[in-house]
Amino acid sequence: PPRHPSPRPLRRHPRSGSPSSFSFSCPSPRRSVRQLLTSVLLAATLITSFGTVPTAAMKKSAIRQIRSLSMPFSTPEPFLFCVYHKDEYPAGNEKMEAPRRGTGSDFNPKAKYRMYHGDKIPGFPQHPHRGFETITATIEGIIDHTDSLKCGGRYGQGDLQWMTAGKGIVHGEMFPLVNMDRPNPTRFFQIWINLPKKNKMVDPDYIMHWAEEVKKFETKDKKTKVTVWAGELEGVAALEPPKNSWAKDPKNDVAVWHITLNPGAKYTIPPAKGGKDINRTFYFIEGKQLEIESQEIEPKSRIDVNAGLPVEIKVSDKAQRSSELLMLQGKPIGEPVAQHGPFVMNTQQEIMQAFTDYQRTRFGGWPWPEDAMVFSRDKGRFSKKGKKVEYPPGGKPQKSEKKEL
Repeated sequence: PPRHPSPRPLRRHPRSGSPSSFSFSCPSPRRSVRQLLTSVLLAATLITSFGTVPTAAMKKSAIRQIRSLSMPFSTPEPFLFCVYHKDEYPAGNEKMEAPRRGTGSDFNPKAKYRMYHGDKIPGFPQHPHRGFETITATIEGIIDHTDSLKCGGRYGQGDLQWMTAGKGIVHGEMFPLVNMDRPNPTRFFQIWINLPKKNKMVDPDYIMHWAEEVKKFETKDKKTKVTVWAGELEGVAALEPPKNSWAKDPKNDVAVWHITLNPGAKYTIPPAKGGKDINRTFYFIEGKQLEIESQEIEPKSRIDVNAGLPVEIKVSDKAQRSSELLMLQGKPIGEPVAQHGPFVMNTQQEIMQAFTDYQRTRFGGWPWPEDAMVFSRDKGRFSKKGKKVEYPPGGKPQKSEKKEL
């Protein structure tokens, strides 16, 4: 609703029928002083009433709803799940292990770091997925990936892995503490995006977007920076998503952006190309001060907005630190969603079939010697798919490569 009253309707001039001006003629000598003062006060009131209504009062706010963040983040369609991992891992030992052992299910949000399902090395040992995609977008830290297709890799420090689970894959995600002489901080998002029914049983696959090639947008004053993991912003288009992804079709207007606002930043995000029918949500994940549409936002908030309207975001020049936002956007798939743990299908019968298939085939089995597989400390970032080994720009094979792969 507007923050100011709407202006009163203009009066029509008694002769011309056009809106009346607010000038008035001098009263005749017969008018009393009281009548003159009354006329003056009335005119002044009308001028003030019309003259002080700011233009902003006529602007419709894009904000639809604000709520506190849940963990994991609740997400709109076509997304299913989002978690923001932030762990202050200490220096590791010679085996890249943490100082303490995990409990098997270590998710304490108040701890300095979590072991998750890991024992001595934090992370997620082998586990299955079917029917959706995972987007693992890193900011800091290292992740070792292995899967049932005999693919493997190490990525992080700004890299993104986009994996299509399709008809079924088993993979592991471990966070080896490769630094022995300094801490191993880790920050990344894992985002689940649904697949439409027609693509839920496609062959599993994944692609790597190396940090050196990930697209970024920056305002002229350099106070606003956006990492464009998916979608397009002011002519900056993200790298291509997998071929079977809902994000592949531009009409679905999928976007995933990491936005950093330095003190004094002010930026207006343009409307989504698909307008108000597109879901658009912001997550205020870091920082203490943020305004969206001139409204002060509490830290750790989710903000749903009308994607058909521009959205102004701002951080005061008096803020002590930068603020960070994650933005998720996309057209809803509009199909039934049946989910149980790592399986996302359209019906409960399909979920039961997924369990049956996994118990029978193990989605190809686990070809690695350890459930919580990690690579050697000296190994750099790489991705192996079949016989092909890919490196980030400027990357080189390490001595240990032949032995491990």
